[in-house]
Amino acid sequence: MTEISIRRATASDMSAICNLLEQVLTVHHNGRPDVFKPNCRKYTDNELKSIISDDKTPIFVAENATRVVGYAFCVIKLTEGDNILCDMKTLYIDDLCVDENERGASIGKMLYTYVKEYAKSIGCYNLTLNVWECNPGAKRFYEKMGLVPQKTVMEAIL
Repeated sequence: MTEISIRRATASDMSAICNLLEQVLTVHHNGRPDVFKPNCRKYTDNELKSIISDDKTPIFVAENATRVVGYAFCVIKLTEGDNILCDMKTLYIDDLCVDENERGASIGKMLYTYVKEYAKSIGCYNLTLNVWECNPGAKRFYEKMGLVPQKTVMEAIL
């Protein structure tokens, strides 16, 4: 098995991250073409550079000896002084992807475990994410990682 290391992303990782973002978009577009546009970019170069450099939106990458093979986009969210919600710090996983050619090698589990430990180390109460119903493989993966539904978003297409 190839050794995998996980680290904070840098601007030099942008090309590899964009390739993985395209893979995620394809999965989402294939599952919900009424919601997700085909063949577009989620972020401009400037937006991605800004996300990478912001400590409130850390991106972690998994790499083998030659290239980046996965990422986790994270957002640190603070709830303070809300009328009904308790004060808490949450780490939200906005996106987690492993290269389609590298799946099945536990890289997703390594990334998730790394992010979970990072969240604990910065004093987060919980870790949250959203998963699309049109992506049952991702849903199974997160359930295997021990995540349970916190709330359900429902829709009626009109």
